[in-house]
Amino acid sequence: MLSAQHVLVPADTHRGNVWMCSTAPGFATSSCRNREDSWFKSLFVRKVDPRKDAHSTLLTKNEESNLYKIQFHNVKPECLDAYNKLCEDVLPSIHADKYYPCELVGTWNTWYGEQDQAVHLWRYRGGYPALTEVMNKLRQNKDFTAYRKERGKMLLSRRNQLLLEFSFWNEPVPRTGPNVYELRTYQLRPGTMIEWGNYWARAVRYRQQNREAVGGFFSQIGNLYMVHHLWAYKDLQSREDTRNAVWQQEGWHEVVYYTVPLIQHMDSRIMIPTKASPLQ
Repeated sequence: MLSAQHVLVPADTHRGNVWMCSTAPGFATSSCRNREDSWFKSLFVRKVDPRKDAHSTLLTKNEESNLYKIQFHNVKPECLDAYNKLCEDVLPSIHADKYYPCELVGTWNTWYGEQDQAVHLWRYRGGYPALTEVMNKLRQNKDFTAYRKERGKMLLSRRNQLLLEFSFWNEPVPRTGPNVYELRTYQLRPGTMIEWGNYWARAVRYRQQNREAVGGFFSQIGNLYMVHHLWAYKDLQSREDTRNAVWQQEGWHEVVYYTVPLIQHMDSRIMIPTKASPLQ
């Protein structure tokens, strides 16, 4: 209850029930200021609900523990053909050998986007232990050591990321060609991955009619808050037609409207599979 010195008066009758303290002349106003300061500060303090699960746990397929590695190799232009031949001789043998708990999901050359670039996507069934096992075994493989040494002569630079797959996306499986592939990469604003996942859990359903959705991933090590969506099309005209058609589906425009503000930067690569790629 307010003392006789304090009364409540409306601050703005046009904005609803907002009330302020008023004091009779000559009395202290410290308690009113404290109330006003507390109310004012509350406008700028974002309340965060406590979570007991990491974002990666909430977004992935909990019954599986697949880890993915994506590699980007920038090749000397004059060496691209020799590089592809070298990869064709070595990578399929690792993929087919059950001694290594890993699979080559796909391997491509960039057609439009960053030129003279090779992209490789690997899957490790068993997560980080499988990755560690493969790396340790490959260090003892003399053929792979020779491959790395020869490959190094052909590269300008290379980088990689470790990824997890979104629970609502398809798992990439081998497919016949010919196809062109689009790798769309999104750098999200920190803290928005859950929101992105909530919207795309609905959005990916709009993109299944032509089997264009291949896989969706988010980074765990490397550039963080990065998302990769992998799509397959018969050709560039098919890509154009498919992307235009989705705008006719109710709900798609809403997904775009709410996810665009989550993006800091986005990039698109059109890629052609190499002979060694299970995704053709």
